[in-house]
Amino acid sequence: MEQLDTPHVASELTPWDRVQRARHPQRPHTLDYVFALCEDFVELHGDRRFGDDAAIVGGMASFNGRTVMVLGHQKGSDTRENMRRNFGMPLPEGYRKAQRLMRHAEKFGIPVLCFVDTPGANPNKESEERGQGNAIAEGIQVMTTLRTPIIATVIGEGGSGGALAISVGDRILMQENSIYSVASPEAAASILWRDSARAPDASRALKLTAQDLLELEIIDEIITEPAGGAHLDAQAAINAAGERIAVHLEQVCALDLDTLLHERYAKYRSIGRFEEQQNVLLRV
Repeated sequence: MEQLDTPHVASELTPWDRVQRARHPQRPHTLDYVFALCEDFVELHGDRRFGDDAAIVGGMASFNGRTVMVLGHQKGSDTRENMRRNFGMPLPEGYRKAQRLMRHAEKFGIPVLCFVDTPGANPNKESEERGQGNAIAEGIQVMTTLRTPIIATVIGEGGSGGALAISVGDRILMQENSIYSVASPEAAASILWRDSARAPDASRALKLTAQDLLELEIIDEIITEPAGGAHLDAQAAINAAGERIAVHLEQVCALDLDTLLHERYAKYRSIGRFEEQQNVLLRV
């Protein structure tokens, strides 16, 4: 296994190495990006139905001279904060808060910047009782038709529907050592082989790295990280992300809303294409 605190030749990294880098506890989180890239950030709380979920943060800010709505998953930098933020695993009210902020952005024509970093949505009994699956589905539905530009950036883990609920953007960017997958490698290994220890094998099969997903045309760009990973030079990683977000934001903001929504629809309709070859049986 790779030594995470030393530089490593990118081409030598395995998918499991990328998973470890994406999960590194010193990797910068959403609020690190917000405070470094934005000015005048005002955090907004609550879903107006149940409560406030600290695993998703969001609010108004100024980015590159433009008013934006920023939101994303928030992990903790220590054990106490991780407990308060549920290790970045949102509750239903977190996703409903995100939807409320998106609707607010739409009302005033404000672009939305999403930062994705979660192992997945909270799976406990109480979350399911409060409509976790419905909250995720509503989030996806809201983003598909939201009449304002959306840029989603995967900055760490992008796990399952918990990530998808805030990542249906006009552009999806991924940092070089982030991951984006239908399930965690451990969960996939438990399902496929009934052995979570085979997570490294599952990480190869899942095609969860930024390099795989760019090749599959699911994401739009890979953002280069400092040598060794974002955890070794957080400021450089944040600056690199900010530069690329700014470029894509200018591009999508230049489109009229009808064109924007048409291109967004076409983008997601094209994902999952396949070719089918008909086998012809020759009879002698």
